[in-house]
Amino acid sequence: MKILAVCGSGLGSSFMLEMNVKKVLKKIGFEAEVEHSDLASVTPNSADLFVMGRDIAESAPVPKDKIVILNSIISMPELEEKLTERLK
Repeated sequence: MKILAVCGSGLGSSFMLEMNVKKVLKKIGFEAEVEHSDLASVTPNSADLFVMGRDIAESAPVPKDKIVILNSIISMPELEEKLTERLK
C-alpha cells in the first residue's frame, strides 16, 4: 500500500505529515510506503490512500473514498484515530 501526505502548495507541511503518518503506522504495526507531495502534483493513481487537511480535500483530484481528511494536520491523536479506523 502507498500512502501520500498532501499539502496545498509547498512541501514543508506535507513532509511533516509524512513523518507523522510513519510514526502512527509504526505504532499500530501497519506497513506501507509513505511519501509526500503538493496538491498540484497529485493524481488518482499516485497512491492508494491520501492524507490531507480539510482545507484542500475538496479540491483534490482524487476519489473522496481514498482520502483521510484531517481537521488539523498537526494533531497526532486525530491522525492516529483516522488512520487506524481506515486501515483496519
